[in-house]
Amino acid sequence: MKYAVRYYTKTGNTKRLAEAVAKELGVAAMPISEGVNEPVDILFLGNSYYAFNIDPEVRDFIGSLDRSKVGKIVNFGSAAMLNSTYKKVKAEADKVGIPMDEREFHCKGEFKGIHKGRPNADDMKDAAAFAKKFVE
Repeated sequence: MKYAVRYYTKTGNTKRLAEAVAKELGVAAMPISEGVNEPVDILFLGNSYYAFNIDPEVRDFIGSLDRSKVGKIVNFGSAAMLNSTYKKVKAEADKVGIPMDEREFHCKGEFKGIHKGRPNADDMKDAAAFAKKFVE
């Protein structure tokens, strides 16, 4: 299996999760500005809610994906107030014909003092354990 990890972050929380996931998979965690240029079986996509939606850059990134290069997307991320971005990401993935794995990883993220210190060391371990499920 070939993997890629891409993320979008404004606070650094999702980048930290992406690095934990990527380390477990043996690949580099890269921002979505890097794109996906080589075929991958699974693209792990880290993102969060911003103003109650996924960021337009995430939407544009998903829209730019080449269906012939991405087997499926696995969603992960953190947020202070809301939970999963899965439905928003899936709606965009459906538009380009890329399936989403129904499994995802989500944890609390610090924002303006809410959930101070999150994601924490336990969240990073949990993110790595989540990624490991895809290589076993």
